Amino acid sequence: MSNSEGSVPTYQTMRGRDFPTLRQFTVFLENRVGQLLEVVRRLEISGNRIVGFSINDSSDCALVRFVLRNPETGRETFERAGLSVFESDCIGVELPESGQPFEEICMALLQAEINIVRAFPLLGVLSGGAAVVISVDNTEAALETLAQKGLRLLHESDLLDAQDG
Repeated sequence: MSNSEGSVPTYQTMRGRDFPTLRQFTVFLENRVGQLLEVVRRLEISGNRIVGFSINDSSDCALVRFVLRNPETGRETFERAGLSVFESDCIGVELPESGQPFEEICMALLQAEINIVRAFPLLGVLSGGAAVVISVDNTEAALETLAQKGLRLLHESDLLDAQDG
């Protein structure tokens, strides 16, 4: 998403990407008591902070999706623990101050024929504001669409500034 004149993009992620995505880690956990607590403790011991997560549970395993304040140390923590983890890009969006913020986001994506695959809240990322993380079927088109609608997209640096509860 660099401009047509070939100049430097106006923003870059920590990974050198020229569009603002967040890293989401999907961790596969055995469905037994205490597994989630063990992962959470490992993240806290490493000094990281969970700013968003969701859990999809089945009879034999659980998929836990994490968005972390510091994705680099998060990946290291998961690897040291020997966990099966998958990293993917997702979009952080500040909720607009309209009467129906979710409707505004959904309408923008619907008009561009982009499907939301999953969504969950981001915690303590913005002082005084709310934000969500969304996974979509076309990330680049969604970023362009949301930016054109004037919605604020979050960068990984916004997570580093997240408040400590």
